Amino acid sequence: MSLYDDAVLVLKGYGDQSELREVYLDHLAAHPDGMYKPCTAGHLTGSALVIDPARDRVLLTLHKKLNMWLQMGGHCEPGDPTLAAAALREATEESGIAGLTLLRGGPVRLDRHPIPAPCHWHLDVQYAALAPAGAEAAISEESLDLRWFAYDEVASVADTSVVRLLEATLARL
Repeated sequence: MSLYDDAVLVLKGYGDQSELREVYLDHLAAHPDGMYKPCTAGHLTGSALVIDPARDRVLLTLHKKLNMWLQMGGHCEPGDPTLAAAALREATEESGIAGLTLLRGGPVRLDRHPIPAPCHWHLDVQYAALAPAGAEAAISEESLDLRWFAYDEVASVADTSVVRLLEATLARL
């Protein structure tokens, strides 16, 4: 099964945000290359909110280009077998934490946001990942900083998309 086929199945099985889910599916139907960065009409991305082993904090990255505190995530790559694998790969690369495991049940939420030209949209499929005991984060080249935040601190440092992702994640825990 291709990454494209996996994404279609994941989205069809995602039970929330029905209107936005249909936007994603329509995008993929219109753009067979809609999984990857070169698709200038927009492309799917995969991200994951990393939760500490005690389940009372999340790890956010201060994104180098956007200068915003965000969950780990990024573009799908041709070697990614599934959308979940892409999100997990990105979370591992950007957090420096080996052994992350995604929460069961598939994506936690979807978030579509505009980005600067030449592309127009990121259609982010958002997961949540648990860090293993003793996990130590390491700043990647894509980050200015990496920090654990208590759940009640997130709204004061991050935008509403991250806050909504945290709320959806907490509902799954």
